[in-house]
Amino acid sequence: MRRVAIVQPVRSAVGAFGKTLRPLAAADLAAQVLTALVDRTGIDPATIEEVVFAQSYANSEAPCIGRWAALAAGLPVDVPGSQTDRRCGGGLQAVATAAMMVQTGAADVVVAGGVESMSNIEHYTTTARWGSRSGNQTLYDRLERGRERSQPEWRFGKISGMIETAENLADKYGIGREEADRFAARSQQNAAAATESGKFAEEIVPVQVPVRRGDPVILDRDEGIRPETTEQTLAGLRPLIPCGTVTAGNSAQQNDAAAACLVVAEDHLDRLGLTPLAWFEGWAAVGCEPATMGIGPVGAVDKLFRRTGIGFDDLTLIEINEAFAVQVLAVLREWGLPPDELVDRLNVNGSGISLGHPIGATGGRILATMLRELDRRGGGLALETMCVGGGQGIAALFRGASA
Repeated sequence: MRRVAIVQPVRSAVGAFGKTLRPLAAADLAAQVLTALVDRTGIDPATIEEVVFAQSYANSEAPCIGRWAALAAGLPVDVPGSQTDRRCGGGLQAVATAAMMVQTGAADVVVAGGVESMSNIEHYTTTARWGSRSGNQTLYDRLERGRERSQPEWRFGKISGMIETAENLADKYGIGREEADRFAARSQQNAAAATESGKFAEEIVPVQVPVRRGDPVILDRDEGIRPETTEQTLAGLRPLIPCGTVTAGNSAQQNDAAAACLVVAEDHLDRLGLTPLAWFEGWAAVGCEPATMGIGPVGAVDKLFRRTGIGFDDLTLIEINEAFAVQVLAVLREWGLPPDELVDRLNVNGSGISLGHPIGATGGRILATMLRELDRRGGGLALETMCVGGGQGIAALFRGASA
């Protein structure tokens, strides 16, 4: 199979829920990032053979968002697009899907990415089409409903949402509030330091947000980072479930963002004048119990390591999506890796707790951040892994092109 290059992974800044990016629909946000990717790489849009985009909270305002965004970005009409969804792992799945297309010769150049506008996730009803004889129509919040219905209740019982799954891990692995808050504070401090040092400047493409009066607002800085966060400030927050460990401060945020990259066959790089940032080495996905969905990275990474012969000692960087602090800590428990021994390799620039978790875009956001950090360190191997609502894990390995 052909070697697969990752070229110019970029992302928007991550918008806070209901804040600056709220006026932008998901498809328009995706189109802006896709346009920026084409501009930055200088690629002839006619050479793009597919646009694979992830979105977890899709709707009919922009069906098949990969195709919709490609058209909105001005790509030629004959460039096809598709949509993928593996919930939290959708953005990484889009990259893996694009890589397999290139490896097998189905395509030479593919755009892979993801988008989510959680601020614009709608309410809906399942009973209005055919009417109701009497009584009220129920409007569901798609954002919350997707978390509640992540598994068949008849088989696994009722799970109130992702917070419950995190508390299950805290109980199982004996993870206390103090440990969770310490990890969350570290995430915020890492993200704040990365922002102030300018680390994110290269990966973020400015996004224009229309306003009612005046010129568009430009967002080019992540909105969810709280530099003042400490263990002490987090300790004052109330748990989301009484007597629990999970709080708003040690959980991932819900956000708006888009991310994209080029996935290219090695033997076409010179022809297209493209320089790889990294090489795609492999990927794996597994299922796990929905009630402990956060442990999904353990099985996915084990499967990936068995396939590739790689181990933790071979890794320069490790990225876990930080759905919850207790989720990351439970995964590290299973791996036998104490957090204090990974301070220079694990989520070194923050992640979901600090930068945010715009579901379908998170895989691409992590990739853009991780691969540039890998390049700054002179190359090596980087692992990206994520838990997935409903009980899954996904993981992928990348080798820096500068190695």
